[in-house]
Amino acid sequence: MVEEKANLAGTNTGNLRLRHATDQISSLIFLSHSTKVFSSKWKVIRSKLDEILSILASLPQEIQASADNHPTLSGIIRSIKETTDCSTNLAQKCIEHSYSGKLLMQSDLDIIFVKFDSSVKSLSEFINSEGLLSNGNYAIVVSRPPPAASRDDIQFYVKDLLCRFKIGRIEMKKQALVSFNEVIQEDERYVKIAMEIDGLVHVLMKFLNSKEIEIQEEALKSVATLSGFDSYKSVLVGTGVISPLIRVLETGSDLGKELSTRCLMKVTANSDNAWSVSAHGGASALLKICGSGCDDAAGGELVGLACGVLRNLIGVDEIKRFVVEEGAIPMSIKLVKSKNEASQISAIDFIQVLASGNEFIRGLIVNEGGIRVLVRVLDPKSSYSSKSREKSMRALIILCSDSIGYINSLKNYNFIDHLLYFLKNGEVSIQESALRAAFWLCGSSDEFKKAMGDAGFMPEMVKFLDAKSFEAREMASETLFRLVVVPRNQKRFVQNDQNVNFLLQLVNPDEGNSGNRKNLLSIIMSLTFCNDGRKKILSSGYLKNIEKLAEDQVLDAKKIVRNLSSNRFRSMIRGIWHS
Repeated sequence: MVEEKANLAGTNTGNLRLRHATDQISSLIFLSHSTKVFSSKWKVIRSKLDEILSILASLPQEIQASADNHPTLSGIIRSIKETTDCSTNLAQKCIEHSYSGKLLMQSDLDIIFVKFDSSVKSLSEFINSEGLLSNGNYAIVVSRPPPAASRDDIQFYVKDLLCRFKIGRIEMKKQALVSFNEVIQEDERYVKIAMEIDGLVHVLMKFLNSKEIEIQEEALKSVATLSGFDSYKSVLVGTGVISPLIRVLETGSDLGKELSTRCLMKVTANSDNAWSVSAHGGASALLKICGSGCDDAAGGELVGLACGVLRNLIGVDEIKRFVVEEGAIPMSIKLVKSKNEASQISAIDFIQVLASGNEFIRGLIVNEGGIRVLVRVLDPKSSYSSKSREKSMRALIILCSDSIGYINSLKNYNFIDHLLYFLKNGEVSIQESALRAAFWLCGSSDEFKKAMGDAGFMPEMVKFLDAKSFEAREMASETLFRLVVVPRNQKRFVQNDQNVNFLLQLVNPDEGNSGNRKNLLSIIMSLTFCNDGRKKILSSGYLKNIEKLAEDQVLDAKKIVRNLSSNRFRSMIRGIWHS
């Protein structure tokens, strides 16, 4: 492919004047890289030279071989040759530092750039007038490089696509964009090389404003892919990507709006560029989309994405206040009740971020019925997905934390019953979410500990004490410890001999669970303060596990043995413990 670029006009039939012009351009590009002064000027000149080479490369062989038979093309080539000769002379002066003055040289280089730019426009007009890049007989496209292609081959291919972006007719532009999207989605090398080519990003920005919907949508696909790379987000934003993305949100097609929100989701991650999006009216446009409350598949997806972008924006307090004033709270609560899962999940996430760290906004959410709606998501009779329910549990923890009044209101909506149901019947992921919520809830007040004990949480916690997940075992043991410190719950717990036996079995010093042993020993310790608990421990066949740990100088085990041996049940121990 590199040879194809070097021999644009062919070795046998190429027109000598065209070959000579392209050879001069290639030589000038090579020479310009040696210039140490006015580097920015030479960089933009090189970009125009690359465009000229790409356009000449796209000419059909028949046109290249008979360039002299086309007066217009012949005149353009003559002009290019004259400008190239002049540029070569200037480049030599820059290398040798033999120019008269900096201002004069800067002016000369600006003139050169304008001349080459004029040649690019003239070539584009010639190609369009001749229909050379239409779907006719002259539609010649550089083939896509193979997977093991060199960097030069990839660069040449991308530059050829850029040429077609600029001078092709609508269908050719679309085909070039489709090809570009294919390669950048499949091979990251194309992304890196494309971002290094001057002018490519600017052309994509121009396409975002295209009145041709298909062109705009393909350009959005390109930007969505490029914005997925952290190193290029700032380049896109600096080139002005946010303004056209907001315009697409306001006036684009459904697909265009969806692609635009995906782009905005990426460039606003971690609240980056939030101010820029808001300054261009993005927050209002996103609120309008969310407010539509679409329940159909496509519309619901768009609403969910728009809500996700808003979630990114409200990391900035000023923007958070603005969206709240514009009705974001009732809007998000409405979306939680929608039929589309994407909308539900995004709305719940949005509510959680809104509620974080702002007591006043939490109050507004509660007053709008936020707790009731989120608990309704947990109702086993409802049709919400497990993912929505997991999100709802997390949001409720954030919303109700630091307010005993909000926590107490959970009783009115059967929150405890719903949690218990998913501990018993939920999938693994939702069981862990329910465990986390149970741990949080039992830390709120003794009243809730009593209610959870009465409801039947303790047997469920016991079941999770030997779960595969260490996190699940840890949450279950910590929750159970909090529950059994309540005397009423202790009595209920030890009524079942299996509960005590299982605890003592799990602390076997010769087996695993050592990472969770401290919590288990704390639970057993709390049972020694209950008469029935001491009886069950002393009569258990697994008491030897405690004694063995005590002999191994495990402090908590030693304390348990002391508690057991310092009362009227001392005689039931196999021997007197000496510390």
